[in-house]
Amino acid sequence: MFLHLGQSTVITYDEIIGIFDLENTSISKRTRDFLARQETDGKIINVSSELPRSFILAGRDEADGRVYISQLSSATLLKRFEQERIG
Repeated sequence: MFLHLGQSTVITYDEIIGIFDLENTSISKRTRDFLARQETDGKIINVSSELPRSFILAGRDEADGRVYISQLSSATLLKRFEQERIG
């Protein structure tokens, strides 16, 4: 099963660690520090040229970890995830 993150980017369900609302989670200094560190390490993948609304933490292990930035809301991504799993 695959989750479409925006543009032409898809990832497999088994890679998904978490789906987060960017506005709500970036209030935390820890989240901002985490995202800044991931960007420095080259692990941020921006899948949209529009205003980012969510980020998806993915990877099969810590070395493979990456963060996708998407214009889709976390609610939309979660709905897609649940529909595919049920349907």
